[in-house]
Amino acid sequence: MRHGKKVMHLGRKRAHRKSMLSNMACSLIKHKSINTTVTKAKALKVFIEPIITKSKNDTTHNRRLVFSDLRSKESVSELFGVVSDKVGDRPGGYTRIIKMGNRLGDNADMAMIELVDFNEIYSIASDTNKKARRRRKSKKSTEVNESMGVKLEDKREEDTNEK
Repeated sequence: MRHGKKVMHLGRKRAHRKSMLSNMACSLIKHKSINTTVTKAKALKVFIEPIITKSKNDTTHNRRLVFSDLRSKESVSELFGVVSDKVGDRPGGYTRIIKMGNRLGDNADMAMIELVDFNEIYSIASDTNKKARRRRKSKKSTEVNESMGVKLEDKREEDTNEK
């Protein structure tokens, strides 16, 4: 049973796991999306979401806390600059995991983890798929037609009489 075990060990010792997650987080910040196994993607999500939350408040203390986890000046500066500007109003859920299928060599489950606000294709597609709503005819359009002297109902009756 896994009672009280919150860390995904990933078959590695603590130092190796911390270095691997740090490197993966730096790559994710740099490239905005990376391909990895599903288990590593889930572990990375748990690792990087608090870091991105800290980057929303640009203070020296937060920069030092983030640098102790990431260990890369370039990643920290990009995180506090570009990434924090895009995710400033988002309350959480900064990453998305998309399952990609199995790897050819060892049949491992693969996934793509990405920063949500940096995928323009996915956000545009979700906006265009919104369901169109039907609305009742506004009163202004009927008033305009009546002011022109022809009611729509009269016009419909004329069309049916002609047939």
